[in-house]
Amino acid sequence: MALATSHRHLVRPAAAAPRVPLRSISVATPRSHPRICCQSINSANMLGASSTTADDAVPQPVVLIDQDSDRDATIVQLSFGDRLGALLDTMKALKDLGLDVTKGSVATDSSVTQTKFHIMRLGRKVEDPDMLETIRLTIINNLLQYHPESSEKLAMGEFFGIKAPEKKVDVEVATHVIVQDDGPKRSMLYIETADRPGLLLEVIKIITDVNIDVESAEIDTEGLVAKDKFHVSYRGAKLNSSLSQVLVNCLRYYLRRPETDEDSY
Repeated sequence: MALATSHRHLVRPAAAAPRVPLRSISVATPRSHPRICCQSINSANMLGASSTTADDAVPQPVVLIDQDSDRDATIVQLSFGDRLGALLDTMKALKDLGLDVTKGSVATDSSVTQTKFHIMRLGRKVEDPDMLETIRLTIINNLLQYHPESSEKLAMGEFFGIKAPEKKVDVEVATHVIVQDDGPKRSMLYIETADRPGLLLEVIKIITDVNIDVESAEIDTEGLVAKDKFHVSYRGAKLNSSLSQVLVNCLRYYLRRPETDEDSY
């Protein structure tokens, strides 16, 4: 599904975003800090799971927002080792956004428990990037609230956590942008950069401002770094080399300088 392009000022985290449908999003995070217990219906101890000591390593949290697996619903898969409980707090927070949320399957792979939710809005999957980013931040915020030990290992910990990450990402070093062919009708855009709130909206705004359509996206957040994939096209075809270079240059310039003035790229 092609996105209608729009020409507006760059989207800041709190600003409105172009209403452009997406199909696939994902988020993932990090390791190791003494655990601080928070008694909540999000906690695994509420379900009788074995308690952990302060010396236990913090597992890697993973949030996957999938727009492709189900025709009618957005699928959210969440894991944080074996520490998550019924996740009723997370479900309530999502419902408070006006979303219909039902709990799906629970699977255990080694010491990792994965829980899936089916999310709909007005009887269909969520396609508005503004809402997808809100879902992403809501889930991460709940993780930080009920598992504050993850704060200093997440980029979002600086904005929503109790302790900012001690190590900062060198944006110049961390930012990589690549465009590759993905068949005759679309290209694959790979982006790796420092994570921050509103990143998805900012990237989509830059892409659409150069008249490129976003067909789907997968957002993978690993601690302090975001690793994103976008299927993009131009007038129903893959990007040629000139347009690919324009897109790469715009994204590299903006992402390496997050405070750049809106129209300077």
